Amino acid sequence: MTLRYQSGFGNEFASEAVEGALPIGRNSPQRVAHGLYAELLSGTAFTAPRAENRRTWLYRRQPSVVTGAFAPCAQPWLKTGAKDGVAAPPDPLRWHPLPVPENEPLDFVDGLRTVVVNGDADAQTGIAVHLVLANRSMTRRAFVNADGEMLVVAQQGRLVITTELGVLEVSPGEVALLPRGMAFKVAVDGPTRAYVCENYGAPFRLPELGPIGSNGLANARDFLAPVAAFESEAGDYEIVKKYGGALWGARQDHTPFNVVAWHGNLVPLKYDTARFNTIGSISFDHPDPSIFTVLTSPSDTPGTANCDFVIFPPRWLVAEDTFRPPWYHRNVMSEFMGLVHGQYDAKPEGFKPGGMSLHNCMVPHGPDTEAFAKATGAELAPQKLDDTLAFMFESRWRFHPTAWAMEGGAIDAAYAECWAGLADGFKP
Repeated sequence: MTLRYQSGFGNEFASEAVEGALPIGRNSPQRVAHGLYAELLSGTAFTAPRAENRRTWLYRRQPSVVTGAFAPCAQPWLKTGAKDGVAAPPDPLRWHPLPVPENEPLDFVDGLRTVVVNGDADAQTGIAVHLVLANRSMTRRAFVNADGEMLVVAQQGRLVITTELGVLEVSPGEVALLPRGMAFKVAVDGPTRAYVCENYGAPFRLPELGPIGSNGLANARDFLAPVAAFESEAGDYEIVKKYGGALWGARQDHTPFNVVAWHGNLVPLKYDTARFNTIGSISFDHPDPSIFTVLTSPSDTPGTANCDFVIFPPRWLVAEDTFRPPWYHRNVMSEFMGLVHGQYDAKPEGFKPGGMSLHNCMVPHGPDTEAFAKATGAELAPQKLDDTLAFMFESRWRFHPTAWAMEGGAIDAAYAECWAGLADGFKP
């Protein structure tokens, strides 16, 4: 299947799968063409400033109110907000990659495993970070997250994400942004692993560029939205809704993917990180990691984000008389990292694709002994970092690991040993 897309971030999109289904000049006419229903999905308050207001009009075969009663759903690994974390020491933490189970059938929802949490979904602050371990597709099942939007970072295996507005195909190296409250399902074609940032705060947006100017980092035109598509197969559907930190299930006698036309700016998007225009130093010193920000969820404190999504893609290093890896530091922001593929330059050993690390607020961290020795002894010629893609979810709120993360067997108990060789070299 060849998919079509529309490009842009924050654009006012319009799409119809049947000609004439999209009203012209009005949002909710007395009678919608083709016997469809008009429905509004609002991602912000009605009175949010025009530049920040996000909403999409859907023209569908049946409105989303046509569903059965919800009952609790069991999923013991999915957690929400700081209240669901456990006490953890102020140590750097790292997890080995977890294999996708072979003998347990897991789709996207069943395979969600919460690693760290902060904030409060009801207060609309903070995020959770989940790992997805999936080996089967969602078929007559859909997921609706009423708590937050979801940023999905594919790491192993291709995802085909069917949403109410159309279909996104997401491969490792690409990410998908799924709006809060929009139904979706995920198909996989083998053992699949992905990272998910569940954002309860302000919706992700492109960061301001400041002195960089009008170009650089992630370009709006490289974000792709789907075109309208709807399912026509009859039959029941299970709807799983995340609401107030818990999962609820209901059954309905038709597909939720029945939107024939739509227009608006609250849309699912995909982005290929290979299109990121990296900015770096061409004189001296290693610049702050903020220059690698793809998306940001701002907080009420300017410059101190609820969440930043940052990537470390292939790039040239040319700075003179400079320690080129990230410097040793302690940060007021808390940093959760993952590795999609290749090698991270500050941790050549121990940090593997599919793995994770956590350096909370004011927890010291930086290059391991091997990276330090290599960086301080290298001849400083232009160097290309290739075959690498790491990312970071950075938040102003301290992360709380879950019991599963601390007790699930993947934690790297020897992580701190990677700095043991950093001896006192002071020579007065």
